[in-house]
Amino acid sequence: MNSKPAKPKKLEDDSKSPPPLRPGSTIGILGGGQLGRMTAMAAADMGYHVHVFCPEEDAPAIEVAKSVTNASYRNENAMARFASGVDVVTYEFENIPLGPVEELAKLVPVRPSPHVLKISQHRVLEKEALNAMGVATTPFRPVNSAQELVAATNALGLPSVLKTAQMGYDGKGQIMIDATRHVPSVWPELKCDEAILEGFVRFRMEISVIVARDILGNVECYCPVQNKHEHHILAETIAPAPIPEALAAKAEDIARRIAIGLDLIGLMAVEMFVTRDDDILVNELAPRPHNSGHWTMDACITSQFQQVVRAVCGLPLGSPEHLRKARMINLIGDDVLNWERHTTAPNAKIHLYGKKEVRPGRKMGHVTFLQENNE
Repeated sequence: MNSKPAKPKKLEDDSKSPPPLRPGSTIGILGGGQLGRMTAMAAADMGYHVHVFCPEEDAPAIEVAKSVTNASYRNENAMARFASGVDVVTYEFENIPLGPVEELAKLVPVRPSPHVLKISQHRVLEKEALNAMGVATTPFRPVNSAQELVAATNALGLPSVLKTAQMGYDGKGQIMIDATRHVPSVWPELKCDEAILEGFVRFRMEISVIVARDILGNVECYCPVQNKHEHHILAETIAPAPIPEALAAKAEDIARRIAIGLDLIGLMAVEMFVTRDDDILVNELAPRPHNSGHWTMDACITSQFQQVVRAVCGLPLGSPEHLRKARMINLIGDDVLNWERHTTAPNAKIHLYGKKEVRPGRKMGHVTFLQENNE
């Protein structure tokens, strides 16, 4: 479904808006993973340079970036040099220390803002912010001790899911608690000081919406997609999601409301549950390109990576319209060793990330299958 015209919240008067960054400007990307790699490739297509800042020396984005800084995110001198050589900064994952990003924002525009990063980094703050906007989420309780965990499970019931408040992804940092567990003994297993207990949701489908917002407050949404996970890692995305049009419109409206409520400049993935009674609950936010948006590279007028470049550089947003229905599968671990078999499918588009070491659970690439027609 194409996004409907938004009612933009103006960040500033149009006449005083900063001019868009011209081609030849440099985009700084915090993080060197595959999302940074594909963003850098989209930026190069649009005439921009990219400077990647990451601790790893063999990160996928390094191969396609014009400039690279290998240093800790807490290295103040390296961050200052990085800021002096870029015109805007964005990030390709949210598990970055907040303090250095806040300092960086004093030297160069950071989009999305450190405030958005702070909210999306912390599951309790994230759900509290969403609820304050009137957006429904899974039921939750903050948990900071074994005693609080017992009280939270009494309130939410079992089964429930205990998650670290920060730093968890792809199923890491979470424990399912059911009636067979001795609840107080679960707390030390998580090995953290701050956590969140979420009520278990018996959902019909997991979906996500990629939403972008520019410096003038204009908003565009990609159609909702269905996401299927294996071992807590995204395995397959189906676009568009097989849901009624009214439900798709509701999901887009939720994503649009969140982008406006957070004052987003950039791109964000909104992960949601469709419940068995066709309600929608927001699960998580990711303020950067997202695995469930990879299909847009081959099936949409504007890919999610082109869109994030447009948004952070102050350009008008591109059309998110999809030209073909699509199915995206991740190549995880040893899956990548069989990449060649996809070359025989005329409707397959293969994307490999250049990672040298194959490990179980590691995302090595993806393949998008385009439908022959859009019926």
